[in-house]
Formats: sequence, structure tokens, C-alpha cells
Amino acid sequence: MAQINKDSNSGFPSEMDAQFRKLIEPIFSEYYRERCYPGLIFTQGKRTMLQINVPARDLPALLQAKPSINNDPDTGKNRPEVQGHANEIKEYIKERFRKGKPWILGTLTANVAPDKVTIIELGRGICIVVINREVKLDITDGQHRKRAIHELIEGADSQVVANDDFPITLVLEGGDSQCQTDFRDMAQTRQLDKSLLLSFGEFSGQVGITKNLIDKVPMFSGKTEKIKALPSSKHKLIYTTNYIAKLVSCVFADDPSNNLQDYDVDEASESLINCLNKFFSECSNTQGIFDQDVEKLTVYEVNAFKEDCLLGVSVGLEILGRLLHCTYVADGYYFNEEKVSQLAQLDWSRENPLWKDNVVRIDAKPKNPDQPYKISVGAGAVATAVKIVKMQLGWL
Repeated sequence: MAQINKDSNSGFPSEMDAQFRKLIEPIFSEYYRERCYPGLIFTQGKRTMLQINVPARDLPALLQAKPSINNDPDTGKNRPEVQGHANEIKEYIKERFRKGKPWILGTLTANVAPDKVTIIELGRGICIVVINREVKLDITDGQHRKRAIHELIEGADSQVVANDDFPITLVLEGGDSQCQTDFRDMAQTRQLDKSLLLSFGEFSGQVGITKNLIDKVPMFSGKTEKIKALPSSKHKLIYTTNYIAKLVSCVFADDPSNNLQDYDVDEASESLINCLNKFFSECSNTQGIFDQDVEKLTVYEVNAFKEDCLLGVSVGLEILGRLLHCTYVADGYYFNEEKVSQLAQLDWSRENPLWKDNVVRIDAKPKNPDQPYKISVGAGAVATAVKIVKMQLGWL
């Protein structure tokens, strides 16, 4: 973490420092009953804006959200609140704080009529922004972040954000219509693919184990799409980071969304790497892919595997993960090798009647008559497939 030496001016002459203090201290003294913040003035899109940093304690009184209600966008200046989202933000901050790790929230954006604030320009775009105590800034973007901070400050966990500051971009316009337009414009960003978010995730829990598997399991190494939502056969990619992450969570928690934060990454990774390498090397459906480096694989082989084998698609890995969960001995961080071999001896091709009418359905009008199968990814279909395998292997 960067350390700022408050006792040093870093080459700033002491006389200039004294002059600067002499310049701004009377302003803060004059407006001591108001809210004063150092700010920057800038223009963007033919509009004047300010950037200020606000202590967490000020946000509840300074900002107000006006979400739309009753299915009528014109009743507010921003979108209706998404239930639970503010709580997710709170839990994210609290969890990072509890672990002593850094966290970040994006800049909030608010609108205010120009005559509601006083801007004292100091030159070069630097200013002091004075906001009267009765004035509230209308949030354009960030209402859930504001609510999360508000609830933390006024709750039992106030120490989590008590010493933090939050940046606000202040647009000097007060009209409702422009606020709605600004929100729409800022919302036009492309949603990031899950694989990309996982690839940039912190090396812990589910993410850490997944990254280790991609590096050390030949079935995944070089054959996994780490950025986009779908793997490109043209680039000889079979899986995505997200596919493998769901497999990992199913193996250890029987839940594809569990982040496994309490798991030891090294121990869990080593045991699962050994397990998967044993499984893929013994399974007749995967041996050809497992044994070959991606450079030697052909696009035809990759396509054929993804079209013929259930283990070439996400739902197949989820089924495998849930079945491996039944072989895992948590106390010893190891998998029952006999049961892993039993799973490897199964026919994982889509033609196997074992998968029929659960995750594999017959398409009455297939585009390719030689491939009449379509995959069902619903939770019910997966649960049925897992149960049928357990019954066949005598695990129930």
C-alpha cells in the first residue's frame, strides 16, 4: 500500500506551502458551518463537472437517491433499487475488512443545480466546493453503493468505513430528464464475461484452485478460454474458466456457485489435480484429448469431442463435479481412487442411454441428422443424471 509522508512536502517549497495554507484556510473558516471540499473543475461532453472526495460520515446527509417506483421511470431520477444489491456491497466490504485486504468502490455520480453550490476557483482547475447544509445531491449512478455506505456508517460496523473517503463526480445540472439520460448513458457498458472476471479474481478459494487446475491438468491446459463466455473450437479451445470453476465448486461443496473461501488452495488443488489427471487418463472418452498437447490437436478433433462427449460441455463437467463430490474424503484431502476409476469407466458419450431424457434429449428436427442430440442444462436434469449414475454404480 502506498504511503504518503504527511510531514514532507516532497520538494514543495515551505514558503509556497505557507502561502497555499494562507489562501485556503480563510475559506474553510468562513464556511465552517457548511460542507467544504477541495475539488477539481473539468469539462466533458460540453458540460462543467466537479470531482470531490467526501468522508464516509458525510454521505448519508449529502446524497439522496430518487429511485423510480410503481413501474414508472418518470417518478425518479434513477432506476428502481435492486433488492439485495446494497447488502452484497456491504458484505463485500466487510469481508475484505475482516481479512485485512484492500477493497474498492467505483466513483459515485450526482447532479445538482449550479446555483445550489458555491465554487471558489483557485486556478488551474483547482477549487473549493461549498455545499450548503440544506442541499442534497441527486445520485445519478451509485445509489446502491450509497445505501451500503449509509447502512455501514449508521450500523454496528461503522468502523469498517469510518476513515474512508469516497469520490463523487458532480454534474452541474439539476433537471430530472438529464439525470435519467445520464444514467442510461453510463449503463451502456458491455457486461463482462464470467470467465474474464474469474481470470482476474484473487488467488484464493474457488478462483485459486481453478487457476491451478488450468495450469496443471493437461485436459485443461492450453485448451481453456480465459476471457470470453464461450470456447472457440477454431482456436482449439474446449472449456472456459467458468466451466472449470463450477466443476471445482461442485467437487468440494456440491454447489456450482460456492466460492470456497475457507479452503486451503494448495491442498485442495493438489488433491483435485491428481484426481482429475487419474480420471481423464483412464476415461476412454477423454484419453485422446488428455494425452495430446494443444498444438498437436486438430480443429476437427476438438469439434468432434465437444459434439460427441458430454465432458466436452459445461453441464458434463458439472455432473462430473457432483459425482466426484461423493468420492471426496474432506478430512484427508483425498479422493477414493476406486470410485474415481468407476466414474472413468462410464461411457460419457452423448449416445449412452444413461444420459437419455435427463441432460441429453433427442431433437426431433436436428440441423445435423448425424447429431440429433440437444443438451439440457437445467438443475433438475443435472440432478436426475447424477442420481441415475449413483444408482448404476451402487452408490445409493
